[in-house]
Amino acid sequence: MRLSRRASLFLLAFAVWTWLIWPNFLRNIWKDPRSWAAEGGPTSFFTVHLLLVLASLLFGTVIGVIGWRGYRAGRATGANPTRANDHDGPK
Repeated sequence: MRLSRRASLFLLAFAVWTWLIWPNFLRNIWKDPRSWAAEGGPTSFFTVHLLLVLASLLFGTVIGVIGWRGYRAGRATGANPTRANDHDGPK
């Protein structure tokens, strides 16, 4: 499967957006008083949100890698973005 340049750039933009938003969200959760128990340990509120952030960063990274590979493949072959989904094979 080949990605169009537009789709590849969209995936890359999504990855960048993910890496800009989620670390900031984690910083905000870290500062929230509900995140830490009186004994100093993390609460389930913090743990759930930490897992959410980690999963989102993982998905964002994978999506970014797919977008980067699609973008580079299109540049390497000089593919026309309007014909990127042409799967007829060689003619």
